[in-house]
Amino acid sequence: MTDRLSGIEACVFDAYGTLFDVHSAVAQCRDRFELAAAPAQAMSDAWRTRQLQYTWLRSLMGHHVDFWQVTEDALAFALDTAFGAGKAPSGLQRALMDSYLTLHSYPEVPSVLKELKAGGMKTAILSNGSPMMLEKVCAHNGLDSVLDAVLSVEEVGVFKPHPSVYQLAVDRLGLSRPAAVSFQSSNAWDAAAASAYGFKVVWCNRFGQARERLPGSPDIEVTSLTTLPGLVGL
Repeated sequence: MTDRLSGIEACVFDAYGTLFDVHSAVAQCRDRFELAAAPAQAMSDAWRTRQLQYTWLRSLMGHHVDFWQVTEDALAFALDTAFGAGKAPSGLQRALMDSYLTLHSYPEVPSVLKELKAGGMKTAILSNGSPMMLEKVCAHNGLDSVLDAVLSVEEVGVFKPHPSVYQLAVDRLGLSRPAAVSFQSSNAWDAAAASAYGFKVVWCNRFGQARERLPGSPDIEVTSLTTLPGLVGL
């Protein structure tokens, strides 16, 4: 791994798990539904795991729906697993879906994006999220003014890690080559795939994950995005 990245023209971020805490959805509803901490976290983990699995499986099956539908389907599965089929508390599924639109950003995210923007760096999100989901979560966290583009896989009709998703960022940001992108993701599989595509990759390993055994390898590994401006030469 290198200590810094050179030739970077744009910083592109995964959204869920990288900028926004996916587990803050369940956390927002824990008191209302009297979910004990351990069951709540287990349900949140199951929701996230099934959400990702459904994106991969739907892509392989050729049955695309947007990430809002995938997220709701995954939640229904997680609730049935946690409470038994059809036995979740009334209104819980709707409340959790609503809370997904108001996920909390990680603490360093606003200041890092502001610093990148002030330094003249192009900034963008590249996400599985639907346009509606991304618009609402960015507005909730006040990030609209520090992003040049918010890119959804809905433009290409397939989820990550399909190469056409990563090409979308190159095309929409008007870049001459993939290596002009510093791509940030907390998801090890996403970091590997983006590297295999040709991006320079900063793996924000927030959760102490093991490295994936997949094509591609991140250039730099960090535990938060705090040092990113220095890594890209600002």
